Amino acid sequence: MTIDINAVFDSGNIEVVDARDHRNLQLKIRPDPYTPRDKTAHFQWFHYRVSNAHNMPLTMIITNANESSFPVAWPGYKCCASYDTIRWFRVDTKYDQKRGTITIKHTPEQDSTYFSYFAPYTYSRHRELVARMQGKSCVRLEVVGNTVEGRSMDLLIIGAPESRKHRIWIVARQHPGESMAEWFMEGFLENLTDEHSAFARRTLQHAVFYVVPNMNPDGSLRGHLRTNAKGANLNREWANPTLGYSPEVYHVLNKMDKTGADLFLDIHGDEEIPFNFLAGQEGIPSFDNRLKQLAKTFMEAFERATPDFQAKPGYDVDEPGQADLSIASNAVGERFHCLAFTLEMPFKDTEDSPDAVYGWSPERAKRFGACILNPIYETLPDLKDNPEAEGNARKRPKP
Repeated sequence: MTIDINAVFDSGNIEVVDARDHRNLQLKIRPDPYTPRDKTAHFQWFHYRVSNAHNMPLTMIITNANESSFPVAWPGYKCCASYDTIRWFRVDTKYDQKRGTITIKHTPEQDSTYFSYFAPYTYSRHRELVARMQGKSCVRLEVVGNTVEGRSMDLLIIGAPESRKHRIWIVARQHPGESMAEWFMEGFLENLTDEHSAFARRTLQHAVFYVVPNMNPDGSLRGHLRTNAKGANLNREWANPTLGYSPEVYHVLNKMDKTGADLFLDIHGDEEIPFNFLAGQEGIPSFDNRLKQLAKTFMEAFERATPDFQAKPGYDVDEPGQADLSIASNAVGERFHCLAFTLEMPFKDTEDSPDAVYGWSPERAKRFGACILNPIYETLPDLKDNPEAEGNARKRPKP
């Protein structure tokens, strides 16, 4: 039988260069569309299936690894593999800096094996999650617009919107290859909508949640790393989103202007840094002592909630007034003068609690997502009502 390598499926990405020798399978990652702002065609995400290789020692070489968006992240990385697309484990992976290649070795115990940069969260699973959530008594589903390719931008509204309640916005997966972000969202949503949880019910007495589990459905389905179908890096589009290039951000921000925001969380994954961390808004023009204290309260509560979060430095802190206001957390924090964070999780593993078999896994991301309800709840009493939140949002031109 001839080995079959295929990526023509939901979130698939690989190009076969040479598959004649199972000990020297030559592969390339397909790039995203070119992003003018970033001056590159991003790539790092891969996801493919190898079939007809039961008990066959495979050596798979990704030949363009050194040309990827983050080659510095390859050392120490281990590829994810699965037979059933449910349990994902790590396999032997080496980066050769001289040759610029990634070599993945594995001997399949079954007829077909999936290999991926991280455990995928497919568009099919996204649709199932949204359908399941809308069946909860406290949840309403609203489609706020459509993507470049016409897919629905799903917004889950959890809790009854009332003027006295705090407005919590959480979005994920602006960068579609950061699939751990939607695993995080699944865990968070399951915890928040648990009808048997007094903790969740108490939180919903004081807050209404606006949740976008997947900001980039087109890129997710296409197997992109960072962009939508047009090549837009959505997390650089919040200063001036347009219907033609970044409708995903345009529609969500339009809805946010109508509701206002008291807390904003943007969920991501980081290719290199080996722990979970929050990137704050210190560099926005309106950053003040109130926001500084809120951030401190939130981080301390998060540390108490789970050992998987440590308030360690992640990205460099912007100088006062120097934040990039095209980035979501900066843009929203400045627009609504609210607490705003970018949350990052590792593609590899956490330095504090490493797992040699699974690394940072879907299961851990889900549990981590469930834990974030604790710092949200503990921060609620200190969130000041912001009556001008709706009125101070700048008006964008009509398309």
